[in-house]
Amino acid sequence: MSTLKTKTLRVDALARVEGEGAFHVKIKDGRVQDASLNIYEPPRFFEAFLRGRNYWEAPDITARICGICPVAYQMSAAHAMEYAFGVEVGEPLRALRRLLYCGEWIESHILHAFLLHAPDFLGYEDGVQMAGDHPELVTQALRLKKVGNAIVNLLGGREIHPVNVRVGGFYRVPPRRDWKALVEELKWARDTALALVQWTAQLPFPDFEQDYEF
Repeated sequence: MSTLKTKTLRVDALARVEGEGAFHVKIKDGRVQDASLNIYEPPRFFEAFLRGRNYWEAPDITARICGICPVAYQMSAAHAMEYAFGVEVGEPLRALRRLLYCGEWIESHILHAFLLHAPDFLGYEDGVQMAGDHPELVTQALRLKKVGNAIVNLLGGREIHPVNVRVGGFYRVPPRRDWKALVEELKWARDTALALVQWTAQLPFPDFEQDYEF
């Protein structure tokens, strides 16, 4: 008679991730036998929304795909239209677009690292609970996220679902005085980010290797 024990762990609603899904793990004699991820978020049909619309509407429509990373979708739409029309964007505008991307990366990565993952490393259920024991860490993270939002707001016209990107460039380039208003906060953000990299490097990352097929 087999003495092996089998059990299944079911997480029917994954928390602290974008989208909706469930995760099931089958364990036999203390070893994982099978793991399955079920994405049950329904289709959103953005491709259908775009049919019959004017080309200049594509960046604004696709930005609505995500509230955390709208720039990625918006830029992809703008680049696709520019490629289709044979439009080449000059380097100054490319640099500004890159900066807009950087603003999104800052706010998105800070959210990911310090409010979604750090609680797991430090043994907390969520970022709110973690803030009780590590208020300075959470305050710095939120301030850094605000810096990323400020860059997106300046170049994109607003923090969520930017409206300033168009095929061929931007509708409006911010004046010099608006850039200057961010300088001191960006200096603080640079120094704080470097310090947080040092802090993050000391977290107890598991010694884990896995073979993947792509």
